[in-house]
Order: sequence, then C-alpha cells, then structure tokens
Amino acid sequence: MKAHPAGMPLEHYRVRHDVVDRNGKVTLRHESKLLHIGIGRQHARERVTLLVAGLDVRVLGEEGELIRKLTLDPTRNYQAQETG
Repeated sequence: MKAHPAGMPLEHYRVRHDVVDRNGKVTLRHESKLLHIGIGRQHARERVTLLVAGLDVRVLGEEGELIRKLTLDPTRNYQAQETG
C-alpha cells in the first residue's frame, strides 16, 4: 500500500475514455457491477472522458466541457438523467 498523510481518506480516482452509445449511454464498472449512465441521445457516438472519484462522476465532452455531473447510486443499474 502506498504511503499517504495520516488522517487523509483513501478514495479511488480514475479517468476513463469512452464513446457514448447510440442510445445516449455509457457504462461504468463499480465494485464489479456494470452501471449504465444516461448522457442523452444528442451525444450519441461522441467521445467522452469520465472522471471518477469514489461515487462522484463527471462526464466531459471532447473539448473538455462538462456534460453531466452525478453521484452514482450503486443500488440502481441505470443512472437516469435528472429531469427538471
């Protein structure tokens, strides 16, 4: 295990590159479970970058613009887009 300052929480960080599917979703594995994240059909076949920090996810477009920000709900397979 890597050394870290005492009292600092250990959180899992990762960067993932993907392409939004034709239905406007990307998939992300969390604790061995495959979760589907709704991005929107207007982004179909667009390259995106997912920044994952624990349960917090940010989806960025090709130019670095924020497309979606969410907190994963591991009890749900599909992470629907927020309405409203």
